[in-house]
Amino acid sequence: MSMTRSTLALAGICGVVGLGIGVAAQTPPATSAPATKMAAPAGAPTGKVASAKMMPTQGSNTRGELTFTQDAKGIHVTGSFTGLAFGEHGFHIHEKGDCSAPDGASAGGHFNPTSSPHGARDAAERHVGDLGNLKADPYGMARLDITDEKISLDGPNSIIGKAVIIHEKADDFQTQPTGNAGARIACGVVEVKGASTPSSK
Repeated sequence: MSMTRSTLALAGICGVVGLGIGVAAQTPPATSAPATKMAAPAGAPTGKVASAKMMPTQGSNTRGELTFTQDAKGIHVTGSFTGLAFGEHGFHIHEKGDCSAPDGASAGGHFNPTSSPHGARDAAERHVGDLGNLKADPYGMARLDITDEKISLDGPNSIIGKAVIIHEKADDFQTQPTGNAGARIACGVVEVKGASTPSSK
């Protein structure tokens, strides 16, 4: 009788231990932590981007596209244009984002928040909107790729909502306040990319 009780007790202990082992064996492995998201490529743009679509004024065939990208050195300006006469053409940011007038006069004068004299883009003193000249080839096409430290996409020198004007003649960088660049042959308003900026009157 004593042996039988001992035998049963031992069997019960073994059963409990076996059950524990079985449960442990059926426990699923811990789920691994979700993978960390990959960082953006080193070359991905991080600053603001704006653009302007240049349309011809009355009697002109000049048109083009501009992109303004904020980077560590300033505003990187790129663009391509067609319908230009061979040679140089004044290229400025103007104070009003209004291209409604047939001759582009509704864009106002050069953007000049610092009340500085007109000058070349690399001059010590110049209008913020003085961006020099475009150079058209014999086929009437021009490309632009510059970085400018005076214009901005925010703050007092922001060109958002301002107009870009291409002129019929070269800017002489001397005549005040326009550079004697002649008629306005194309106009476009600078807008934040993907947004629409209302024209200012």
